[in-house]
Amino acid sequence: MTEAGPPPAGLIKSVAGIGTLLAEGIGDTIRFSLTADPVEEARAGRTLLEALGLRERKGLDLIACPSCGRAEVDVIRVASAAQAALEERNIPLQVAVMGCVVNGPGEAREADLGIAAGRGRGHLFVKGKVVRVVPEDEMVDALVAEAERIMELGLEAVLADADEGAAEQAGDTRRTLIELQGADVNRSRERVERIRRITAD
Repeated sequence: MTEAGPPPAGLIKSVAGIGTLLAEGIGDTIRFSLTADPVEEARAGRTLLEALGLRERKGLDLIACPSCGRAEVDVIRVASAAQAALEERNIPLQVAVMGCVVNGPGEAREADLGIAAGRGRGHLFVKGKVVRVVPEDEMVDALVAEAERIMELGLEAVLADADEGAAEQAGDTRRTLIELQGADVNRSRERVERIRRITAD
């Protein structure tokens, strides 16, 4: 991809073109051509290779939910704060920031580490298993501390050192949220019906 242009459009066009070729096993050299600092081109290339599993992860891979009706925290703010803190420490883990404990640990169970909010608390999980529960205002600090523990001790050691009762607390919070918010908090059935009516016209 040449003449892709400035980010974000240039990044999207480049990833669509280069990523498709790499996913098919075509090519052994890549170069992003962005209207930006060449450092951004190199960063984009490395990130793409890491995302495709073609290069060992050297930096943070932060994933986060898009937020929904279940979220009781500002997911964008928490994710941004977590990303800044973890990138500053150059921690090469996949970390998830999830808006609710109802879906979070299950949806992000492949992440090395994550946090899910609910009823004023943050539920820290490692590979989908809730290992600690902290006050909501300590979520980011606790996430960083847990990431540092994983880097020092390893995933298995941190899992073995999980707080007794953390998973049970998360389960209780999950059930409470479902009782309070209902099973279809985003009114998806209603939205699907509306979309069907619109598209039928």
